[in-house]
Amino acid sequence: MKLSRLSTTLLTVTMVATGAQAADQRPLTAEGVEDTTITFGMPAWTSTEAPTAIAAQILEETGYTVETKLLAQPAIFQGMKVEQIEFFMDAWLPHTEAARWNEYQDDLQKVATSYKDVPLGWVVPAYVEEETIGDLAGKADKFGGQVVTIGAGAGMVDISEKVMADDAYDLDGYEHAYTSEAAIMGVLREKIPNKTPFIITGWRPHSMFSQYDLKFLEDTQGHFQFDSVFVLSYQGIEDKYPRAYDIMSQWSISVAELEAMMAAYENNGTSFEASAAAWIEDNRERVDKMLGQ
Repeated sequence: MKLSRLSTTLLTVTMVATGAQAADQRPLTAEGVEDTTITFGMPAWTSTEAPTAIAAQILEETGYTVETKLLAQPAIFQGMKVEQIEFFMDAWLPHTEAARWNEYQDDLQKVATSYKDVPLGWVVPAYVEEETIGDLAGKADKFGGQVVTIGAGAGMVDISEKVMADDAYDLDGYEHAYTSEAAIMGVLREKIPNKTPFIITGWRPHSMFSQYDLKFLEDTQGHFQFDSVFVLSYQGIEDKYPRAYDIMSQWSISVAELEAMMAAYENNGTSFEASAAAWIEDNRERVDKMLGQ
């Protein structure tokens, strides 16, 4: 699967002796629906790229054509609402994306739980002495006055902005540097060899925790909370694309598996498509069960 490229892998449909097509060897679309293209929404996050690559290849095995659209997270939710995007693999609920879920919950549904109880928050290298966000007060110069984060609009960034504005933390002199996941990784590569203090927003699963000795700062005011990660789609997809819905409703993966894929991408340049194919091979029995085989 490549970004902005339509996969054209189609399943060859066999004919049974009566001349009818075998129903379990083709997408079971709703009556009158001819389109077998499934579209995934994906922000530029490795935590989304990895599971999306696996899910896309599984659906392609079934006969669907899969398209991936690279979009900011708010646009993905809107795209699902208007049924231009079928699945999003990386929704953090009930806490991180609470505001966006409240806006769209009448139009969307949770299809499956990818994994449970994962952390997010402000992250620093283990070599700094600070342990809580409150410990940062009066130390803006030490940390360059910045919390480096992904782009505005993500739920984690909304929470980070509330942390920054919380008077209980007294974070005068700090501001957010809105960048990207790739830029955050660049900060780690630049600053850790010299043991330079820094603050980033971080989350698991992510390869940064397998590559570097990092720690989450304790959020004593309780803004950041552990979340579970869900696959989302729009209401009614089970009628429009019943086979795709049935397959995706059985989806789950471990944090360790995803972090291994991310580390392979970061360290060895292994594409997520290649890692996805290897994951499917290693989990063939499980995938076959998802496909009803």
